[in-house]
Amino acid sequence: MLEQLLQLDEQLFIFLNSLGSERWDSLWLFITHKFSWIPFYALLLYLVYRNFGLKNTLIVMVLVAVLITATDQLANLFKNGFERPRPCRVEHLQEVIRYVAPRCGRFGYFSAHAASSMALAVFLGLLFRRIYKYLPFILLFYAGIVGYSRIYVGVHYPLDTLTGMVIGALLGTLIYGAARKLNVSVQLKNEY
Repeated sequence: MLEQLLQLDEQLFIFLNSLGSERWDSLWLFITHKFSWIPFYALLLYLVYRNFGLKNTLIVMVLVAVLITATDQLANLFKNGFERPRPCRVEHLQEVIRYVAPRCGRFGYFSAHAASSMALAVFLGLLFRRIYKYLPFILLFYAGIVGYSRIYVGVHYPLDTLTGMVIGALLGTLIYGAARKLNVSVQLKNEY
């Protein structure tokens, strides 16, 4: 059964990866690069500060640091535990895949990019859901395209990305629970 699942995952990877073209490669390389999102993160940080105040912003920043560290370290633990080679390392796929990433790590199960982006999306989406109606959907879209970008550039299978997104969502929900326990809430502004 596991062998069949991995075979389906490989076939789905080949299909999704083959949808790309040279015309779009630079866009997906931009999307997959973690530093490309700095302006987006700065905007999110501003929204946190604007709505939650300085003290809560510092708490949220610490929780996000814990969240990113947890997803990254958990992904490394899984990668070294399962030792599933990335598709860009599998010899029989070299002829059929589009590999456009600048480098290819050894193991890929599960995607730290997908986990971190989904964890951030879920955590901030839950934090902002009552303030900005559409922001949680924008954040989930962001996490989805980051996850797909890992397949597009040839470094992760769909199952790597999906697992990362599920684990990220769980950790994001867990850290949101910690934020509630720490009483992170909207700062009410006194109006006269």
